[in-house]
Amino acid sequence: METSRFIQFFDQLGIQDVPLVGGKNASLGEMYRKLSKEGVRIPNGFAITAEAYRYMLDAAGAWDKLHAALDDLDPDDISDLARRGKRAREIVYGAGLPKDLAAEIIAGYRKLQQQYGEDVSLAVRSSATAEDLPTASFAGQQDT
Repeated sequence: METSRFIQFFDQLGIQDVPLVGGKNASLGEMYRKLSKEGVRIPNGFAITAEAYRYMLDAAGAWDKLHAALDDLDPDDISDLARRGKRAREIVYGAGLPKDLAAEIIAGYRKLQQQYGEDVSLAVRSSATAEDLPTASFAGQQDT
């Protein structure tokens, strides 16, 4: 698959790419690359990179709003955390996708359609780039 700025197909990913695409996607890439040639059937897919997420927030001018919502929070004040989390979600959801990022995602989907057919079924996963590190495993514990 060709290289793009914001998405990486599994044949481009390995375990060294955790900072780029998170642990789940890096592991899928590692398995796809190493086990497919051994006859293990692993479906292809792609990851949207952490750079794409930062780019989306940059394009929306969202960083200052996020800092205003989250800086100086008190982790022991659960009510305040809930309010701030709600505000942060509103900021991120309201950012929208820049057209070039959306175009790359659609192009990736089209490649999967070419590989598997028009009615390809997909699973969409969310994975932070540091949620499963050996020193910090907190997948599913955070409000995401």
